[in-house]
Amino acid sequence: MKVGARVLKTGVAIVLALFVAQMLNAPAPVFAGIAAVFAIQPSIYRSYLTILEQIQGNLIGAIIAVIFGLMFGHQLVAIGIAAIIVISIMIKLKLDKAISLALVTLIAIMEIQGDDFLMFALIRFGTVMIGVFAAFIVNLIFLPPRYEVKLFKNIYVLQDDIIRWTRLAVRQASEHTSTKKALTKLDNRVSEVATLYDLYKEERNYVRNKKFVKARKLVVYRQMITTTRKSLELLHRLHKHENELSSLPDQFNLLIQTRLDSLLTYHEQLLLKFTGKLKPEHSKWTREEEYLRGNEVMEEFINQIILSRENIEEEEFSSYHLLYILSRILDYEENLEHLDTLIVSYRSYHGIEKNIDLEQDFY
Repeated sequence: MKVGARVLKTGVAIVLALFVAQMLNAPAPVFAGIAAVFAIQPSIYRSYLTILEQIQGNLIGAIIAVIFGLMFGHQLVAIGIAAIIVISIMIKLKLDKAISLALVTLIAIMEIQGDDFLMFALIRFGTVMIGVFAAFIVNLIFLPPRYEVKLFKNIYVLQDDIIRWTRLAVRQASEHTSTKKALTKLDNRVSEVATLYDLYKEERNYVRNKKFVKARKLVVYRQMITTTRKSLELLHRLHKHENELSSLPDQFNLLIQTRLDSLLTYHEQLLLKFTGKLKPEHSKWTREEEYLRGNEVMEEFINQIILSRENIEEEEFSSYHLLYILSRILDYEENLEHLDTLIVSYRSYHGIEKNIDLEQDFY
C-alpha cells in the first residue's frame, strides 16, 4: 500500500494541532484535530483559499451558536434549527466547502453548559481555528507538492501505454476484451492528468520571470494533454473498427502501420525533446517526406472508398469507418506538429527543461 503525501500531511497536521491546543491548555483539543482534518488541501493555493473560507464559516457558525445558545439554551431542537440556518447562510454565500467545519464549531459551542458560556464559546472557536492554521502551516512547509513533475510523469507514462496499445491495434495483434478494458483505464488516467494540470495551474509564483516561464509551460502542457487525447481517440477508432481494418488489402494495412509508427515515434521524440534527453537532430520532423507519405495514405484511402462503392453495401459502410480513422490520424498529426512548434519555442526562450529528470523521477 502506497502512502501519499496528503495522507502524511493529514497525520502531521493533526499532531501539530493537538500539540498546540494542549500547549495553550485548550479545554477540548480534540476539536483542533478535527478542524485540521477538514482543512488539509492538495495544494498551497487551495489551502490558502480554504483557510479564508474556514475563517468565514467558523465565524458564521460561532455567531449563530452564541445567538441560539443565549436565546434557547442547550435544547437539542435549537441546535438542529441553528444548523439549518448555518447551512442556508453558507450556501447563500457560496461557502459550501466550509459547511462541515462550521457545523463542528456550532455543535462545539452549543453543547457548552455553564455561566461562562461566552468565554468558553470564544475558547472553542479559537481551538477550531488552531486546527485550521495548523493544517495551513503543514501544507506550506511539509512535503510541498511538485505537481509539475507529477504532471509530466503521468503524461509520459500514459502516452507510452497508449503508443504500445496503438501499435498492437493497428496490426490487429491485441485481444479485443483486453483492449476494451485498457481503454477504460486509459480514459480514467486522462482525467487524472487533467486534474493534475489544474493543480499545477493553481500554483502561484510571485517572481515576475517565473510567472512568464510558467505561463509558457502551461501552454505546452495543455497541448501535451490535447495531443494525448487525440492519440487515445485514434486508438478508440482502431479498436472499434478492427474488423474493417483486418479486411483491407495487406499493402494498404502496411501503409497505415508505417504512417502510424512514424507519428507515434515522433510523439515519443517530442516528449524526450522537451526534457532535453534527445538531440535536436534526431527529432526533426521531415515535413516534405511525411507530406508525401500522408498523400500516399490519403490516395490509398480514396481508392478503397471508390472500390467499396462498386461492391456491396456492407463494404460501402466500412469505407465510411475508414474515413473516421483517416480523420483521427490527420487530427493527431496536426496536434503533434503544433506541440513540436510550442516545444521548440519554449526551448528557444528558456533552454532545456531541467526541473524534470526522467531517471530520477520516473524510475
